Amino acid sequence: MRRTATVVLAGGLLLTASPLTAPAHAATRPAPKISGAAGYLMDLKTGKSVFSKSDSTRRQMASTTKVATAITVLTTKGLDLNRKLTVKQSYRDYVAREKGSTADLKTGDKLTVRQLLHALMLPSGCDAAYALADAFGKGTTTAARTKSFIGMMNKKAADLKLKNTKFDSFDGISPGGQNYTTPSDLTKLAKHAFSNQLFRDVVKTRTYHATATAANGKKRYYTWTNTNTLLGSYQGMVGIKTGSGSKAGKCLVFAATRGSKTYIGVVLNGPDRFRDAEKMLNHAFGTTGAKSVKLRTMPVDAPRD
Repeated sequence: MRRTATVVLAGGLLLTASPLTAPAHAATRPAPKISGAAGYLMDLKTGKSVFSKSDSTRRQMASTTKVATAITVLTTKGLDLNRKLTVKQSYRDYVAREKGSTADLKTGDKLTVRQLLHALMLPSGCDAAYALADAFGKGTTTAARTKSFIGMMNKKAADLKLKNTKFDSFDGISPGGQNYTTPSDLTKLAKHAFSNQLFRDVVKTRTYHATATAANGKKRYYTWTNTNTLLGSYQGMVGIKTGSGSKAGKCLVFAATRGSKTYIGVVLNGPDRFRDAEKMLNHAFGTTGAKSVKLRTMPVDAPRD
C-alpha cells in the first residue's frame, strides 16, 4: 500500500506526497548546463539551494519585475480586490512609446484590481502595471504616485533583505538602468510572493476572461493568455513570470510541484529559458533523463514576453 502525507507550506499551500517526490540525494547529481547567464533553484519548503549559476551577479530582470509589482499590491493594507480602476489614455500612450508588452486595456474602461493583476501577470501588461502603480502609490499627480509605488517596491526588497535588488520601474522598463536583481534575490522575492494564495492562483492561470465596463457603460470582454508556455506542458508547473528586454535578455521566474516537493527558481538572460527551467527542475526532481516537453502553443494574436 502506498502512503501519502499532506504538508502545509507558508500561506496555506497544501501538497501531497507521492512516488514522484525527489530523492534526498538529488542535489548530489551533476548540475545541468543551462543557456542562461545566471540561474538559481530553491526548495520552497526548506529554502535550500539545489542549483546555482552566477547567482549573486546583478542583472536587469525585465518584466519579472512584475512579481514585485503584484506582491506589493497584494500586501497593501486594506486591499480591496473589487476596487474598480479606470484606464487612462496615458497608460496606452506609455506602452506605445516604450514598445512594452500590453494587456491592450482600452481608455475609459473600468476594471477591478483582481482583473488588473491577471492583466499584469498573464500577458505581462505594462499598461496594467501603470494602472496599479498609479492607483496604489501616494501623491497628487500620476508621476508622484508611480514614484511612490516604486518606493514601496524597494521597501519590500529591503524588508526581505534583498541587498542586490533595486527597482527604478514598476514594470521592468528601466529608464535609468537601475532596475536590477540577482537570481538568488529574485527567487527569494518569488518565494515570498508565493506565500500569497491569490498570487499563486493568478500565476498558474493559463487563460483568463474578464468583463469590464467601457466608458459608454457597455460591457467589454478581455481574454489574456499566460506567456509562460511551460504551464500545461511541464508536469507540475505552477507559474510564475516571463520577462524579456534588450539588455536583460530572456528571463523566467518559475515554480513546479510534484508530490511533496515544490521548487522555485530563476533564469536570467537565458536564450533557451524554458528548456533551462526544465533542466533545473528535472535535476531537482530526479528525472534528469526525461525527454524535453513540447511547449504549449500560444494563440497567434497573444502577446509574447
